[in-house]
This record gives sequence, structure tokens and C-alpha cells, in this order.
Amino acid sequence: MIRIAPDSGAEASSQILPGEEFEVLDVVAGWAWGFSRHDHYVGYVQADALGPPAEPSFRVAVREALLFSAPSIKSPVLGTLPFGARIAGQIQDSFVALETGFVHKRHVAAIGESAVDAVSVAELFLGMPYLWGGRGARGIDCSGLVQVALGATGIAAPRDTDMQREALGEPLAEEDRLRRGDIVNFPGHVGLMVDDLRLIHANAHWMSVVIEPLADVVARLAPNHDRPILSRRRMKS
Repeated sequence: MIRIAPDSGAEASSQILPGEEFEVLDVVAGWAWGFSRHDHYVGYVQADALGPPAEPSFRVAVREALLFSAPSIKSPVLGTLPFGARIAGQIQDSFVALETGFVHKRHVAAIGESAVDAVSVAELFLGMPYLWGGRGARGIDCSGLVQVALGATGIAAPRDTDMQREALGEPLAEEDRLRRGDIVNFPGHVGLMVDDLRLIHANAHWMSVVIEPLADVVARLAPNHDRPILSRRRMKS
């Protein structure tokens, strides 16, 4: 986790995934201060979580990939790697051989190979716990879900909801009907339309990634917000 202060009890602001790069500007008392290279998010990470950079050859393309101790599905599992983790390794039969273990080749995609549909990527996370600052390792938050889903399709998205509202896509006219992949921004929240009526989002109400009617989300927000929907945006084809 990237934290707002050099303390394991400090609030998390974001998360870097295995293989992503973190530019270190200073190290004090075991904490590295710097920024994540993919979105320039600034904060503190525990220095011992960082290692030397490696040129990745694959990225994890499933919600969670098992890391086996040997190139066999019957071998002990050493751990897991989250969606989007960037790994350096070589194909060995049905596996990618890493320095730390083996990942099945069906669970990875080549670096540079993009997903086609951001919503399909977001749907991989259905049921994942909501985690403030999370980007898919043990949990995920609303803007993290949008960033990771779009990133898998080759679209670099900012980290925070307000940044995404300003940077992503083009605003829809009031009369335009929503469709799959449209981005809906709420006060402090964001999600992707699954179709013209339903939204997929990571949210603290359900503490999970869910698909639900957009009308239900608006009804929950309406008592506390004059404008439950701040913007509706569509990525360019």
C-alpha cells in the first residue's frame, strides 16, 4: 500500500502491484517516499517491499494467479499474484517460470497485449472486498477498479475520482442514452455502465464490487446530494 505518512497505521492512498515501478526520492527509517511511475501518485511505501527493477514479459490477466513451487498444478502453492501484476519469466511447457515460482500460462497475457472490453475486466472483480486505496490485491476501491479496468485495455487513467472525471472520455449530452463502458461520476465515487441501466462499481455501501441498477445508486445518494450524478462520460471509440 502507498500511505500518506511513513507509518504502517497511516491511511492508505493507493496501492502498487507486483512488478509496477515506484520512483524512490528519499528513504527514512525503513520508508521510501516517492511516486508510482504508472500514475505519479505520491506517498510512502515500506522500503523492504521494493526490489530492483526488472523488464516484465507478462502481466497477470486473471483476478488471481496461483504461484506454484514447481511447473505442476499438483505442486505446493507459494502464494498468489493479483490481476495486473507484471512479471518477468520464460515459458516452460504450460507455465511461466519466474525467479520465485511458476504461474500457469493461461493466467497471463504478454506485455503489450491489451484486453478488448474494460467492463469485462471489471467483472473479474465481482465480489472482491472494497478496500480504500486498493487496486486489486486483496481489495479494490471505486477509482482503482476504473483505473485497472481501463489500463488493461491500454488506456492510462488517473488514480482519483475527480481526476478521472476531468481526464477520461467526453461528456454525454443529457438526452444521450447510456451504454456499456460509459463512465458515471458521482460525488466522490465512480463506476462503469454494464449496459444502459446497470452499473458495476466498488463501493463502501456493499463493501464489495457489485453490479446494480444505476437508479438504486442515485436513490441512495439523493438524500445527501443535490446532484447525485456529476457527469456521464464516454471513451472515444
